[in-house]
Amino acid sequence: MTPATQIYETTDVVSLYRGGRLPGLSLAWESWGKLNADRSNALLLFTGLSASAHAAASDRDNSPGWWEAIIGPGRAIDTDRYFVMCINAVGSCFGSTGPASPHPNTGQPWRLDFPEIAMEDTANAAHRLVEALGIERLAAVMGPSMGGMIALAYLKSHPHSAQRLGLISTTAASEPFALALRALQREAILTDPQFQAGQYDTDRGPDAGMRMARKLGMITYRSAEEWAERFGRRHQTQMKARPFRLRFEVEAYLETQAERFIGQFDPCAYLYLSQAMDAFDASDQDASLEAMFTRCFQGDALVLGVASDLLFPLKQQRALALAIDAGGGHAQFEAINSNKGHDAFLVDSKAFQTPIRRWLA
Repeated sequence: MTPATQIYETTDVVSLYRGGRLPGLSLAWESWGKLNADRSNALLLFTGLSASAHAAASDRDNSPGWWEAIIGPGRAIDTDRYFVMCINAVGSCFGSTGPASPHPNTGQPWRLDFPEIAMEDTANAAHRLVEALGIERLAAVMGPSMGGMIALAYLKSHPHSAQRLGLISTTAASEPFALALRALQREAILTDPQFQAGQYDTDRGPDAGMRMARKLGMITYRSAEEWAERFGRRHQTQMKARPFRLRFEVEAYLETQAERFIGQFDPCAYLYLSQAMDAFDASDQDASLEAMFTRCFQGDALVLGVASDLLFPLKQQRALALAIDAGGGHAQFEAINSNKGHDAFLVDSKAFQTPIRRWLA
């Protein structure tokens, strides 16, 4: 957690979307800007799988956040106009309650004893926070990737609770390619001998499994075009090559990214959030996605996607926009021209500034 992270706590028993229960819950969040007098300028932002609530620098913590180019005074999400709240997902390991949190009875991490979680659980916890702040209706709810799923879950569970909806590189339900990828990532962690059925040592966990899971993810977060443009077939010189490994620059890049990830993210948190993404279906309580939007949202929506996204292809964002329009809302759909793939919203964020600014204006 950063110095700017706030914790909202509930001490009553929390019933989870898939039937489990928690004896209370902590929700980590950060904020930028000021809530106006009639509490009508709140923008709720949800994150991708591995991000914390630190989306941008602030007076309390001036370190850059994961969406630094987008959030701030005068930026696309203008904190001179909006009170921006970024939520760390339930199940994560950056302050919100999850499998890495201490079990109240033992003081040891919950690990695999933690109940199954869903995108709706973060949405419902965030709604409690919104209510506690006296906000009757959000100016906007939005999120990229997994965060877009949670934004959909928020409206699905709390109809007409936001004037605007922002969906970025996300989907109403994952397709087989994404399901297969995440299944392989989980298998890499679960079959690592150091996983020990979830009873791994904090200082010596399933590093090999986490490394493989991260590499698999990184390959699909970018595009083949970008890999070719960025690395080509250049040989690397920074790392000592090993038999069958680390000859090319692209291999060294993946190794570096994997090493950075190990130790920063808890393996069980990764497993739980990955499974929750697979299970999410925005229309599981309705006859169709169009029916869900008819029931829950008729406001202005922004739906952004990237043609080079392998994980959540552009057709999924187009389907969301069509369903919003058919449900009575108004969707602005735009395909961002970037070869950065799924990670474009992070590494090519300037391309997202204009449509987001225009939508919020």
